[in-house]
Amino acid sequence: MTARVSIQPADFDVSAEIAALRTQDKRVGAVCSFIGTVRDRNDGSVVSSMELEHYPGMTEKSIEAMIDEAFKRFDIYGARVIHRVGLLQPLDQIVLVVVSSAHRGESFQACEFLMDYLKTQAPFWKKEQTPEGARWVDARVSDDQALAKWGLSARNL
Repeated sequence: MTARVSIQPADFDVSAEIAALRTQDKRVGAVCSFIGTVRDRNDGSVVSSMELEHYPGMTEKSIEAMIDEAFKRFDIYGARVIHRVGLLQPLDQIVLVVVSSAHRGESFQACEFLMDYLKTQAPFWKKEQTPEGARWVDARVSDDQALAKWGLSARNL
């Protein structure tokens, strides 16, 4: 059985990850995925590369808890989150969220729920290389609206 959460420097194969989530589960009628990539701009600056760091153990535990919450909220059969760390370049894949269910609505909602959590709450930090030099930034984005649509706030996570 494949782990539900992987934090890794290596790239991932989207097709292989989706296949692993679906394998031998005849109940699956829908698979939703989100792939995030490194872009060449952030906060108005050109970004030539970024380096992502996390707290090993804590980050995985945090994401596992949110996957558990997704299983409580949505009628899903499987979920997989991969987030890369280390040095990344524009166009590199950085995150993958894959969810399986019987019907598309549950997969779409659970995938969006997990991605909103990752973007706003998961403990990652990034160092961006810009023409002005390197800068460390908290990779979490304050997005009260994204959390509120799920009945969450930064205070109760």
